Amino acid sequence: MKALILAAGYATRMYPLTLDRPKPLLPVAGKPTLEYIVERIEEIEEIDQVFVVTNEKFFKQFADWQKKFSARKTIKILNDKTSSEQERLGAIGDMDLVIKKERIADDLLVIAGDNLFELGLREFVDFAQHRAPASSIGLYDIKDKEAVRRYSQVCLDQNDKIINFKEKPKKPTSTLVAKCIYFFSKSKLGLISEYLSSGGSTDAPGHYIAWLCQKRFAVYGFIFCGKWYDIGNQEIYKKADKYFASLQEGAG
Repeated sequence: MKALILAAGYATRMYPLTLDRPKPLLPVAGKPTLEYIVERIEEIEEIDQVFVVTNEKFFKQFADWQKKFSARKTIKILNDKTSSEQERLGAIGDMDLVIKKERIADDLLVIAGDNLFELGLREFVDFAQHRAPASSIGLYDIKDKEAVRRYSQVCLDQNDKIINFKEKPKKPTSTLVAKCIYFFSKSKLGLISEYLSSGGSTDAPGHYIAWLCQKRFAVYGFIFCGKWYDIGNQEIYKKADKYFASLQEGAG
C-alpha cells in the first residue's frame, strides 16, 4: 500500500501565515502539521512508501524538512511544477499526476496535508480493506448543520454505504462530513483519470467522490472519533495549536 499526502495548495485564506510557508509545515504545538500526519501513517504496517505532492513555490521547503525529519517509512517529495494559485492542478489533478508519474499499482491512502486528527486511521484502513475494491472515505460528525455548508455532506445506509454526497450543500440534512481521508483500491485507481477525462473538476476531492456515487461505484464511509481539525483558516489553526499544546502539557 502507498500513502499520498496532498500538500500542493497555496492556502491564500491563511495569509499572511502562508505567504512564504506552506500550510502543512506550519507549526502546531511546536511541530509541523505534516509530521502529525506522517506519524499516523507510520502506524499502518502495510504502507511501504509515502508520497508528498507539493508545488514549485514550496518544493525546497519540503525537501529541507525531509532532510531534518527522521521517518520510519520511505518518503518522496514530488513537485507538480505549478507556481501560483491560478496554475494549481487541484487535489484531484495532483492525485492523478502522482499515480501516473510513480506508476502506482497498489492500494492508495490519500490524506490532505492540513488534516489533523487523533484517532482511527488503523481502524479506517481495516474498514476500507474489508470493503475493497470499493472506495472508502473518512467521515466526521460535526453535530452542526450550519457548519456542514463548508464541507461535503454525507448520508449513509445501514451498511455504511454512501447514498448521498453533496459538496457544500445549501440546505444540509446531515451532520456527517467528509474529512479528506480516502482509500482507493488498486483496481480502481484508473477511475480518477476517467473522471478527469470526462471533464470533472480537478479541485476538491469531494467532486470525484460525488461522481463515483453518481456512476454507481460503491463508496463507503467510516466515522472517525476524537478531535479533528481541518485547518482552513487562522481561527481553526489557533484552536488546533492550543489543543495539541494542552496534550503536551498533560503528558508532561
